[in-house]
Amino acid sequence: MSAIITLKKGEGRTVKSGGAWIYDNEIAKVDGAFENGDIVEVHDFDGYFMGWGFYNPVSRISVRLMSRKKEHTITASFLEQRVRDAWEYRKMTVDTSCCRLIFGEADWLPGLVVDKFSDVLVVESLALGIDRLKPLLVELVKKVLEEDGISIRGVYERSDAKVRLQEGMERVKGFLGEPFDTRVPIVENGVKYIVDVEDGQKTGFFLDQKDNRLAVQKLCAGKRVLDCFTHTGSFALNAGLAGAVEVLGVDASLTGVRQAEENAALNGLSDRVKFLCADVFELLPQLLERGEAYDVVILDPPAFAKSRSSVKNAVKGYREINLRGLKLVKDGGFLATCSCSHFMDPELFAKTIREAAAGAHKRLRQVKFGTQAPDHPILWAAEESYYLKFYIFQVCMER
Repeated sequence: MSAIITLKKGEGRTVKSGGAWIYDNEIAKVDGAFENGDIVEVHDFDGYFMGWGFYNPVSRISVRLMSRKKEHTITASFLEQRVRDAWEYRKMTVDTSCCRLIFGEADWLPGLVVDKFSDVLVVESLALGIDRLKPLLVELVKKVLEEDGISIRGVYERSDAKVRLQEGMERVKGFLGEPFDTRVPIVENGVKYIVDVEDGQKTGFFLDQKDNRLAVQKLCAGKRVLDCFTHTGSFALNAGLAGAVEVLGVDASLTGVRQAEENAALNGLSDRVKFLCADVFELLPQLLERGEAYDVVILDPPAFAKSRSSVKNAVKGYREINLRGLKLVKDGGFLATCSCSHFMDPELFAKTIREAAAGAHKRLRQVKFGTQAPDHPILWAAEESYYLKFYIFQVCMER
């Protein structure tokens, strides 16, 4: 018998609207013995069955629901079906040579991320309950892929995010199984990359911008391009592949810049795509002072808002880089700008860009609005699954 969690009267609004999370202050009582991370039964205040989930009283998100039907207990066959469903969805929606194969709550496997880079998997586990199921889930992913003729040569764990500390877990990284070469060659949108799954940011490569990078390609033929926060050069390389005459990619990470330079050489673009290690906030005013101007400016910053309390300062950061970036765009040129913070909601991000445009005395014509690629599906009942906002604008002088 599992323990039973009973909610307070009037609580559980997130779960009742289709989400997966139950917070510690929503729980009235816990009946029965359990260990942290165990699967528990969740009841409403009146005893109504609400689902099965794993319980961790250490975390503010105390329960993460996995199933809403009494008969759907969390067995190996249940988990295999979840994995199978996730893979079938990717096959219908994206190029699966490289993709996010499991995206946590949006695939009804809360706290688990699995990225596929060619024949390598990178696993990130962010919650105690799913961490205990991780060995089984990794084997199930490999089994499901093998059925489609895909043999996985290695699995690497990147469970080194700070959020694990809130679950009472240590931050860990390393091989799950036999060691292998962690520099993995991939191709996306026709661009070749070496993905460093061991030491790259997050899982090694940001797959969520795949479609947005392709959209930028269409604007860059014969153009002069500035790519800010380039990381390992992805937007810059897409611009170069599209025929840009000159591309400058900028990032504060020397490791990232060196990797970007290696990727440029891999694609035969070193003559036209250059990279600079610099602080974007410091560089943009310097470029403006020198009289530089670009046909396309790309702003792909890290998440300035990592919590609700940091949103106010984040708005200032987004406003500043967009204002500076807009001033560097030639009349009739294009600005691509985005936010990858869930806490920077779409309305606030749009308002911030509008304020930046007013400050720069520019008029914007919206070309495209995008979000994350379909392998990072947005589950409408789980607000945290919607985080990436991406715009392309044509930038015009005030007339």
